[in-house]
Formats: sequence, structure tokens, C-alpha cells
Amino acid sequence: MRQCCTVCGRFYWSISSREICPDHENYSFIGNPPTSKSFGYTQTWSEIKKYFEKNGHGIVNRYPVVCRWRDDLYYTIASIVDFQRIAENKVIFELPTNPLVVPQMCLRFNDIENVGITGRHYTSFCMIGQTSNADSPGGYWKDRCIELDFNLLVDVLGIPPTEITFVEDVWIGAGAFGSSLEYFVRGLELGNAVFTEFEGTENDHRVMKNKIIDMGAGLERLAWITNGTSTSYECTFDHVLKKILDQGKINYHSSFGNEDAIKNLLSTYFSRVSTRLELNNDVLLTKKQIANELGIEVGILQEIVVPYENLYTIIDHVRTLVFAISDGSLPSNVGGGYNLRVILRRTLSLLKQLKFDLKISDIVDFHLEQLSSMYPELENYRDDIHTILRIESDRYQETQSRITTIASKIKKQKSKLGLDDLIRLYESDGVTPDYLVETGLIEAIPTNFYTKLSDIHLTNKKQKSEKNEFNISDDMDLDSFDKTKLLYYEKPLQFVFEAKVLKIINNNLIILDKTCFYPRGGGQEPDHGYIGSCKVDNVIKIKDIVFHHIDSKYECQEGDILSCVVEKERRLAITRNHTSTHIINHASKSILGSWVWQNSAFKEEQYARLDITHHSSLSRTQMQQIEKRANEIVRQNLPVSINFYERGTAEQNYGFSIYQGGVVPSNDVRIVKVGGVDIEACGGTHVLHTGEIGLIKILKTERIQDGVVRIEFVAGDNALSYIQSQDDQIYSVTTKLGTNREKILETLSKAMKEFEISKKKMRNLLRNTSTLFVERVINESKVLEFGPKMANNVIKLYLNNDESYDEEFHLSIGKLSTEKDQDLVYIGIIVLESNSIKIFVFCGKSVAKIIGANLVANGIASNFGGSGGGTIYFGQGGGRHTESLKGLRDILPELLKSQLKRDE
Repeated sequence: MRQCCTVCGRFYWSISSREICPDHENYSFIGNPPTSKSFGYTQTWSEIKKYFEKNGHGIVNRYPVVCRWRDDLYYTIASIVDFQRIAENKVIFELPTNPLVVPQMCLRFNDIENVGITGRHYTSFCMIGQTSNADSPGGYWKDRCIELDFNLLVDVLGIPPTEITFVEDVWIGAGAFGSSLEYFVRGLELGNAVFTEFEGTENDHRVMKNKIIDMGAGLERLAWITNGTSTSYECTFDHVLKKILDQGKINYHSSFGNEDAIKNLLSTYFSRVSTRLELNNDVLLTKKQIANELGIEVGILQEIVVPYENLYTIIDHVRTLVFAISDGSLPSNVGGGYNLRVILRRTLSLLKQLKFDLKISDIVDFHLEQLSSMYPELENYRDDIHTILRIESDRYQETQSRITTIASKIKKQKSKLGLDDLIRLYESDGVTPDYLVETGLIEAIPTNFYTKLSDIHLTNKKQKSEKNEFNISDDMDLDSFDKTKLLYYEKPLQFVFEAKVLKIINNNLIILDKTCFYPRGGGQEPDHGYIGSCKVDNVIKIKDIVFHHIDSKYECQEGDILSCVVEKERRLAITRNHTSTHIINHASKSILGSWVWQNSAFKEEQYARLDITHHSSLSRTQMQQIEKRANEIVRQNLPVSINFYERGTAEQNYGFSIYQGGVVPSNDVRIVKVGGVDIEACGGTHVLHTGEIGLIKILKTERIQDGVVRIEFVAGDNALSYIQSQDDQIYSVTTKLGTNREKILETLSKAMKEFEISKKKMRNLLRNTSTLFVERVINESKVLEFGPKMANNVIKLYLNNDESYDEEFHLSIGKLSTEKDQDLVYIGIIVLESNSIKIFVFCGKSVAKIIGANLVANGIASNFGGSGGGTIYFGQGGGRHTESLKGLRDILPELLKSQLKRDE
């Protein structure tokens, strides 16, 4: 029957009569489960799976926790996300079978502070997703959904019907919403059935074409309700906990009691803590209240509870890392990887506090053992998970001595640390608040620390939009035009064609009825060529319309039929580079590890680059291995096939690695297969066989940001030209050294030794003659007058911009001169072959007190369009405006004078 809560006014459904809704109940199932059945974590899923299979549902394997199919999310946060696609700001639901159930592992980082503390919060959890398209064959709507969920609780989990309450609510998601029923047992919410039937907002909505049921139930809670353990962690991580506790023992406060007394305390504590924290969100206050109720000191309660909280947190965080890394996400300082690094470093800090002889790699293995029946694919990534966690752990350990020093300084200063201070310490120095609690610098972690930290590094990706490079008016009704026929897909080797001019915009933008010109997109630069006699220098596609930009005023008329020509060599060069990008991406993954994904790419006529996700800079050996593997694929002359698939079919057949280049906004997915070694959704142009590429040559690699490595390369004729250029340089070097290729290294080594000997002789000669130079510098230095304020100070200036002196000379003479005359400012200038200058400034001890060499160097460098720095005794800088050298001597006194005024 339908009832109304006397506290909050919410409506709910229950067989038994009750006055309040479950939102106001404590967890009364802890220590007293409502069923005689008791299922382990994976066993609970096995029972649920059999139940829904028997009731006509398809069982779908989990989707990756890294949300490759959505531009606005880094991680999969709910089971329904698996089946949501965003197109033109609308949510589209695509189900691979109907109805279905999926054991979807989800990642959320908005409750990190609560993990391990409340007994029920996680950063990773399994959402049992029950999904139905009510308007498609096999689908059902509200009544059948509630019937199925009710019987799941009663028949499968053994819960009496009188224990179940359904609470009415409304659920609003990504552009779609509907009514919902949340179902509870003894205060614990087990699931929520959302009946999505509207799209838009509450104030501006319309009925969806298909009504979708989105029921999500936490597997952790379904297992918990049958066990009634103190926390959900004890049944969720039962296997992992047993393995860990078999290795070590948590030491309790000996005066409290035996193990049974401890278990009773934990049961009572955790049954109360969750509800209390929802009301006040203050962990320390809640613990004090519960300790008072239990009649024990809060310190004793902390000693008993905190080790368990830490252990639960560690196990949860490691499981999250297992799934994230296996699905291709790396801990880093950017994007979604930031959250992974936060929980990893927190884990390492808590492991240290726990004082168990426990390795993070052991916890990984325990998780893989427990989850093998549910997620057997994880085993394939065991070694990769270990590799990434070892590298990240080593990096964290390298910071520990610095962290200890920082903590000691804070302790000496006796300053109180606020939330902003804690965030700054974590961001700049890697100091975790858990470590500060351990060292006694803070009493407890602020309740919103990790939430605020995550907010700084937004977890939502920005949605990409089609780039309007030509400033086309938003008022233009593009839907009024016929779609441009894309000949570059139909006939990729056609470079000459005739087309009708449909529209001319601003005299230099042309829309044709069909085109062979490939528009800029997916990192590929556009084709160039001619429309009639007009040069095409840019091409873009917005929606289904291709715009051609010409470099002059268009003189013809709309309706004209013109001959068009695409620059063949440019297209072919870009095409070879594009296919090479796919090959290098595959080669990188095969050489480096499964975590390699395309981060971005760029392909133009002369060269291309590929940015991949990787934890470290590439060694030269790794670069050569990738290059070798790529060219093996080229020599195999593998076929490159291109076919269009319905999006769901493409995902089911080839997995989500097809989204290397990003999300596909259309339901028609263009799949490019390079042999079978690389399969991606891609809109670019490609060769027909890899042998057409000829050769791939990697130019260089560099780590452009944390977790991202850039590979720059050339292919085909450009690769040959590059190698020939390198060969010419080697030939030039061998000629100048008077040797041959076979002996070039031997000859170069000998020449370098002779050069070092010559430098040593020059230094000796300079030392022997330096007295003469130093005397000359001091005698020819100019005493500067700065008025009565400087009457007690003397500044002498010597400028040496003689082109016959090198860096060695200035470093030696400048140092010796200012040591001998402490009032001297020595300035040396060198003009380099690159038509830039290098500046050296030395200040004696006396003059350094009133004017710094670093500031003088920077002041001079700024006149040359550069900058400088250093210490008050020695500074250096540089710049490129060499024409400023002529007036330097005249402006130096004023420059020094202005510096003195700043210091005063």
C-alpha cells in the first residue's frame, strides 16, 4: 500500500504499515540479517545472473571503466552509461540486446573521504544494471520491472516481503529523466529503478521515442544484506581480507577486551556511523558521540576502528586501480588520471601507517583471485597492473625524504594548517593528509579534502564540437542545404571531378553538391587544389556540409558546373602519414604495454605526430623497437579494409579500442582495419595496402605532459628524404674529419680528445696571462656617478663585447676581476652563430649588496628581447635583438641606476 512519511512527506510502498520512510532508519540488519541465506560477493552475482537469465534477460559483459564512448566523462559512473550515446546534445540509448543485465564496475571519486569510514562507500563498485527498452521487442515497463526486482529480493535473496519498501522519487540524468522507485530493506537502499521517459529538462521536455528502464543495484549491498556484517567491506572483500589478515594481525587496545568484544564494538559502531555522517558529515564529532554512547574513550575507539578503516580503504583503492589500469587509464597529474594518483598515494601512505608486511602487488593478486569468475579478462593485465603500480610507487617513495623534511618544518613553526594549506602541500609536494594525521600535525582529515581536490581537476571531459574556422554565421540554416556527396570516400583515388556550385558565401566560401576534397578532421589536414581557376587552401565539414575556402574572390555564379582538381601528391603524402599513425599506435602498444592509447594525432603533408598515453619518456631502444615493429607491418603489405557498421555492432565485434581517435558522433561507424593488427573507427584517408607506405622513420619522441609521450615521424617519400638528408650530413662530417663512414666514431672520438687537450692548454694560457687582462679590466673600468645618495658607495662598470673573446674567457676574467675589485660590475657579451647573444654579469661583493648580477643580466637581456637570472654575484641571460648592441654602452648607466632605485 502507498503511505506517506510523517517526517519528510515522501511517498513509499510497503506491505506492512509504517510511519516513516527508510531514509530515517538506522541499519538494523547489521548483526541481524533479514534472511537465512548468506552469499559471498561473487556468489551473489552468480545467483542474480541465473535469475535474470531464467527471466529472459541477456547477460552482457561489463563495459570498460574508462568511458571511451562519451566525450563528457572520463570514467563509467553508472551501468546505464554503457548504453548512452550523446549526439547533437541528445541522449540516445543503444542496447546490444533487450532486455539485459550487466555487472558493471563503476568508478566515482566524489566520496573518497567516506571510503573505509562509513562501511558502505567505495571508489569502485559493481552496479547490477537491469535495462529494458519498453518499446522494442522483448521490452517491458514499470509493473514487470518491479515484479522482477521484488521477486529477486524474495526468491533469490530470501528476504521476507514485509521487509521491503519502495520509495517514490524522480531521477534526472544526462538530458533524460523519469520517475523512480528506490527499494530498501531495514534502512539499506539496495537498488533504484528509474523509468526514463522524458528528454530535456523539467521545464522544457518531451516524451522520448523509446521508454527506457534503468535499474541499478549495488552488488556490494545485495551481498551485505544477506550477511549482516559490520560493514559491506567484510563481504565484498571477504577473500582479500582473509588473505591479508592471515598474514598479519591488527593490534587492539589490550584493556578493552577480547576479540568477541572487539567484534561487537565494531558492529555497534558501524551500524550507527553511516546515518550520523549523513546528518553532520563530521567524522571526528561522530566518533566522539558514539564513544560517549558506548562509554569508552574516543582515543580507544580510534585505536580499534582506524586500522580497519585504513585497511578497507586500501583494499577499495587497489581494486579501483586494478580496473582502471587494466582498461587503459594511468595515474598522472592530468585529467581522470589525477584521481588515480590521489588514491594510489593515499594507499601507500595508509599502508605505511598500518605497519603490515603487505605489498600493494599482493593486494592486486588477491583481487584478481577473487574476481576471476566475474571478470576473467583482468588476468590478462596482471603484469601491466604490477608494472604501472611499481613505477608510480617508486616515484612516491622518492618524495618521502622531502615530505619528512617539510613535516619537520611545519612542526617547528607550530602553525595551524587549514584546508587550503593541505591542498597546497599535496599539490606541490605530495604530502598526503593521512601522513599529517599520522605525524600529529592535524587531528583529522577535513571532510571535504579529497572532494575539493577532485574539483580542482575536473573529472568531466569537455565535449568536442565541429570547428567553425570560417566564422560562418550561426543563423545560417545548414539543414536547408542538401548533404554534400563525399566522393573522397566513394572514390578515394579520384582527384579530378566536376561539381555544381550550390552556394557562395562571402565571395570565398564555396559549397559544392559533391566533392573529392577531404576536409580537416580527426587530426588530418585538408586537401588543397583548385575549383575552376580558384586555389582551394582550406576545407572543413560542418554537419553534413563541406565548405571550400579559396584564396581569392570567387567570380563565378551559383549553379555553375566547374572542373575541380585535388593536389594528388599532398593527398597521398597525408594518406601515408595517416595509415602510419595507426601502425605506430599498434606498434607502441605491442612494445610498451596495454596502457598505450592514442591521446591525439596530427597528420599533414610533410610529417605527422602521435601522442600516446605512457608513464615515462621513451628510451632510444624503445623508440627503435617501435620503429622496427612498424616497418615490419609495412613490409608485410597487409590489406587496409574500410567498412561501415552500426555503432552497437562495431562495439560488440571489436570492443572499445575502436575509439582510439575519440568518440564517433554518428550511429554509422567507419571501421578501418589495418591487416587485423589495428582496428579503429576513423574518418581519414588510407592506403589500400601497408606496403604503399614504403618506409616509416621516427624523428623524435618527447614526454609532453605527465602520462603523455609524443612521437613525431615521417613516412613514404618524406622518410626517404629525411634519411638522405641525414646521409648527406654524415658525408659532410666524414669529409671534414678526413675519414670514412666505418671509422667516423673512432675519428670523432680522437678529434674530441684533441679538442679537450686544446681547451686545457687554452685555460692554462689564460691563467698565465689573466693578470694582464684583469689589470686592464680594472684600469679601464668606468666609475659611475649616481648622486649624493650613493656618495658612500662606488660602482665601477666594465663592458666587454669584443667578438674575439669566448665564453671561457668571460667566465674566468669576470670572476677574477670582481674578486680583485669588489666595487666592479663586469659585463661580457658574446654574439652567437644563431644571430643571438649571450650575456655574462659578475658583481664584486661590495657592489652585489646594492645591485644584483641576476637583475642586471635580466635588465640587459630584456633590451634584446630575452630574459636572464642567476645570483647577486653571477648572472647570465640572452636575447635575439642583436641590433640593440650598438647603443648598449650608452644605456648601461641608466639601466643600473634604475635598478638601484628599485632596491632603495
